Amino acid sequence: MTNVQHDEQLSDVPGTIAATRILPVVVLEDAASAAPLAAALTAGGLRAIEVTFRTAAAADAIRVMAQRPDLLVGAGTVLTPAQVDQAVEAGARFVVSPGFSPAVVRHCQEVGLPVFPGAATATEIQMALDAGLETVKFFPAEQLGGVAMIKALAAPFRSVRFIPTGGVNTGNLADYLAQPAVLAVGGTWMVAPALLAAGRWDEVTRLTAAAVEASQTATRSA
Repeated sequence: MTNVQHDEQLSDVPGTIAATRILPVVVLEDAASAAPLAAALTAGGLRAIEVTFRTAAAADAIRVMAQRPDLLVGAGTVLTPAQVDQAVEAGARFVVSPGFSPAVVRHCQEVGLPVFPGAATATEIQMALDAGLETVKFFPAEQLGGVAMIKALAAPFRSVRFIPTGGVNTGNLADYLAQPAVLAVGGTWMVAPALLAAGRWDEVTRLTAAAVEASQTATRSA
């Protein structure tokens, strides 16, 4: 685990994610892009990021980004306990998985790493509650019914907070964030692969700042 001294405000993982209510979901093909991407996102006002284990560069990218004391870096698309260990070694501060894996959740808890497992059904939400968790990733959000489905699930599970991811964009951002049960939304539009490949960091900052402003407006209006 990295020895970087993090901003005390980042010690509350759910609170830090909820502060801007936007969690960029990043797929990095080249770890060399990690530092400029982290700088672009923080310049746009974000404090948290999810780097997915969909590429071989993920662990190295997390390691680079975790050196920033002003950025909370998590590992996404974590499918196995071995990947949890890789995330911990790289300095990740939380784990996100696309579905509910008892083995992944248990191992995260054993190593003291906050985990947000994917939950698409009432059964999976109850599994999360049984494991002592109250924040889940709702994925793929739009394909599962979007805002209407979150409303339906939130009714019986009043303590659960959702991070909807998948199909969330500037067009439906406000609808999701208007829901009291939504902690934050996961998104890719400000970190689109084409932007990262082209090194368009100014555009990443612009889109990020616009997303943060939209999220704050939606929160104030809710």
